[in-house]
Amino acid sequence: MPPGGGGPRPFSVYVHVPYCRVRCGYCDFNTYTNLAMGSGASVGDYVGTLAGEMRRARAAMDAAGLPARPARTVFLGGGTPTMLPVADLARVLDLVRHTFGLDDEAEVTTEANPDTVDERGLAALAEAGFTRVSVGMQSAVPEVLRVLDRTHTPERVPQVVGWARRAGLATSLDLIYGTPGESMEDWRRSLDAAVETGPDHLSAYALVIEEGTRMWTQVRRGELPMPEDDDEAAKYEMADAALAGAGYRWYEISNWSRPGFECRHNQAYWLDWDWWGAGPGAHSHLGDVRLWNVKHPLAWAGRVSAGRLAVDGHEVIDPESRRLEQVMLGIRLRHGLDLASLGPESGTPAHLVPVVAGLVADGLLEPAAAMKGRAVLTLRGRLMADTVTRALTA
Repeated sequence: MPPGGGGPRPFSVYVHVPYCRVRCGYCDFNTYTNLAMGSGASVGDYVGTLAGEMRRARAAMDAAGLPARPARTVFLGGGTPTMLPVADLARVLDLVRHTFGLDDEAEVTTEANPDTVDERGLAALAEAGFTRVSVGMQSAVPEVLRVLDRTHTPERVPQVVGWARRAGLATSLDLIYGTPGESMEDWRRSLDAAVETGPDHLSAYALVIEEGTRMWTQVRRGELPMPEDDDEAAKYEMADAALAGAGYRWYEISNWSRPGFECRHNQAYWLDWDWWGAGPGAHSHLGDVRLWNVKHPLAWAGRVSAGRLAVDGHEVIDPESRRLEQVMLGIRLRHGLDLASLGPESGTPAHLVPVVAGLVADGLLEPAAAMKGRAVLTLRGRLMADTVTRALTA
């Protein structure tokens, strides 16, 4: 439910665009470099297939008695959404507007790689109703970008941010730390470059080398070193200090922004809103039900062309799982977790009092907030959020 009580949950829309120019070695997302996969799944067919999926989704939600709610946030992710022509991206937003409705103050974001956008295209996106662009910067060091298989040059990022700003779009930069071979000086250089660029919002994620990726194979062969936890922790602390010193405030473990520029779509996930995920492999969340689409674009297109939803499976979230998610997501936020929400009565549940005291003593929770019944992570606690979650849900 929205903060403060009654009414249906707010509603968001996520659209997965699966196409990429190059598949990065660390990437385990549902992405494809083949832009001509076949009927309904190729780049030129994508929006038409998406329209069919959204119509069926709207009909299914109506049949289930779910309330009609205009989308408060829309997020195009991938993949690389800006592999689509700007006119197609505008059509996607029109689909959302006409199928679900779009709130007058909606936040509308597209992800973009720096080398897949230009000044004219960004201006056209703003004219179409987009409000925000999230740019995959990752690093300002050419050698680090090479290890990550990124195709842009460091100089391109400030150029794109400048174009977006002139178009009236809010800007976000995504950074990755812990790339094999990245030194502390490399990371400092990336942070300094990001701050100098002056985006409204920054995300910084520790590199996770997932089994099955090309980078995982390179590490197994000894061609690249495995990232070390202590190195990544030190880089996170460096990021927090550098960004705080530049006027950015953390509002979620991996996200910082200038006041008023928090990503509302990301907050929708953490605050338990409803959302519909459209596109190959997209996930949806409606009440206590979670659903996910078939992953391959051809299979997705085949389901839609047959007049069916592209849903591949679903699960009902039981009370125990919901409580775990409530803690796991809530603890990541700057305002923390209301401990009273974990028990049937007001105040911190009795069985958690010694647990919270121990977490405070270990320097993982803020003492003043704990005294007021909230679990708020310290800087050290942010590095050990999983430990805090386990303690509060044991």
